[in-house]
Amino acid sequence: MERTGSGAVNSFPGRWWHALPDGRIQCDLCPRDCKLHEGQRGACFVRQNLGGAMVLTTYGRSSGFCIDPIEKKPLNHFYPGSSVLSFGTAGCNLACKFCQNWDISKSHDMDRLMDQASPQDIARAASRHHCTSVAYTYNDPVIFAEYAMDTADACHALGIQSVAVTAGYIHAEPRREFYAKMDAANVDLKAFTEDFYFRLCGGSLQPVLDTLVYLRHETSVWFEITTLLIPTKNDSDQEIEALSKWVMKELGPDVPLHFTAFHPDWKLADLPPTPVATLKRARKIARSAGLHYVYTGNVHDPEGGTTYCPSCEKAVIERDWYAIGGYHLDARGRCEYCGTAVAGRFGAFAAPFGARRIPIRIEQGG
Repeated sequence: MERTGSGAVNSFPGRWWHALPDGRIQCDLCPRDCKLHEGQRGACFVRQNLGGAMVLTTYGRSSGFCIDPIEKKPLNHFYPGSSVLSFGTAGCNLACKFCQNWDISKSHDMDRLMDQASPQDIARAASRHHCTSVAYTYNDPVIFAEYAMDTADACHALGIQSVAVTAGYIHAEPRREFYAKMDAANVDLKAFTEDFYFRLCGGSLQPVLDTLVYLRHETSVWFEITTLLIPTKNDSDQEIEALSKWVMKELGPDVPLHFTAFHPDWKLADLPPTPVATLKRARKIARSAGLHYVYTGNVHDPEGGTTYCPSCEKAVIERDWYAIGGYHLDARGRCEYCGTAVAGRFGAFAAPFGARRIPIRIEQGG
């Protein structure tokens, strides 16, 4: 057990590290390869060298729990209309200057992690609230992988799915173990240039591309991609076209791609919000590249939020923001107009959860 500030923080044995000859340890979880002296924390802030071993300081602690529509993750092809119990911790292994959840991901204040819950507590709460899945989100679950993986095991024991909302910045060995526990993921492909990742994220593009290729070709995880379009930074026709063609070539036409709107925040507060026209232009470019399912997000655009059959092109899931107004797929995800299978994970569709957001408290041992 350690203390930060005035509050106690749980320390849990961490994985994916090795000792160095000079007495430091090296974290092998993500491409940052942080080398830590005794007591030092990694760039993510939550992984620390204590007593010559790696510990995860946020295991069992959360910044809060909330029940959301699955479409908010965003996942449009993973049990549409279902509810998901969402939670995160603190810290992040990237340093995005445009972070929309910076108060959580950039937080070095462990005292804000007031909600405590074991993996079993979380699974029982999800079951009690009739959630189809649990999402590890708000900050990147890669940095609290041990907690997320244990929670996924507890959820699977109760028939509940697990969802990772992540930037995909992870080394190969932990990636294999982490995604073996996940049923679905939304991966942020933040841009399609190395310069963007270096200057605005403090990272590198290639590990994220490697994660996407791994998910597509070596796992059964259902995944979708989100790109936040930032005016003047990653919203040119050329970059959007290059990104879309790469997805088409390396991942195929059935991986959903979400273009979402930036709003001024964190260290890019001087930029304007993303115009709706930019998102619609990006969607048109991606569809022209051959992608079947391309969406717009963070704006009011019913056409850009709706799922269309790739064969007859009729609307099969009509969305307005996170609300589903029309649903025209059978339980196996086939278009009721022409019988074409829509890519994704589907089940019997009843009354959708809707656009509600319900904060909850989880009782320990409850």
